[in-house]
Amino acid sequence: MAETPKGQQTRAKLLEAAEAEFSEHGLAGARVDRIAERSGVNKQRIYAYFGNKEALFAAVMHKVYAHMSEAVPIPTTEEGLRSYVGEVFDYHRQSDLVRLLAWEGLHYRDRPILDEKEREAYYVRKTAALSLALGVDDPAVAARVLIALIGIASWPFIVPQQRRLMLGPSGETESGWALLRASVVAHGHSIIDNVLEGAV
Repeated sequence: MAETPKGQQTRAKLLEAAEAEFSEHGLAGARVDRIAERSGVNKQRIYAYFGNKEALFAAVMHKVYAHMSEAVPIPTTEEGLRSYVGEVFDYHRQSDLVRLLAWEGLHYRDRPILDEKEREAYYVRKTAALSLALGVDDPAVAARVLIALIGIASWPFIVPQQRRLMLGPSGETESGWALLRASVVAHGHSIIDNVLEGAV
């Protein structure tokens, strides 16, 4: 049966509140009572819509991945690829995605995540698109490049304390952010050039 507009609104409220709660406390530390309070929705509705806290976390991850895919689609051309690293950097500067991913990694470690197959299919699509941009036939090469590009663009936000300690107060100014972004983009271009020149 199709969900009613009121049901869709309730679900959206719960996901928004859960995203904030999981971002702050992780999957293990998050509390259903706080999510209910944040959303203004009865706690029983969380279980009715999502079943349990782990399934709610998976739904939040689906939501944030969908948002990033729309905001920063994987490029299929070399020109698009060269701007991709900076776009990912900019996205993570205003998104909770890396915090959620860090919490997810700490919680599951090497164990399968709840929506393992769906997430795997997402990355298969991304590496296929990236293969076009790089002009490579081996999806494993594209996957390694994707890990490197996402890694340098997201690391400053996964470990903000290291960014602060390494760069000092000047790193938190707009000019400091601009310099860090430029450095990340330049290193991203080096990775891309290595692949295009057949060095990777």
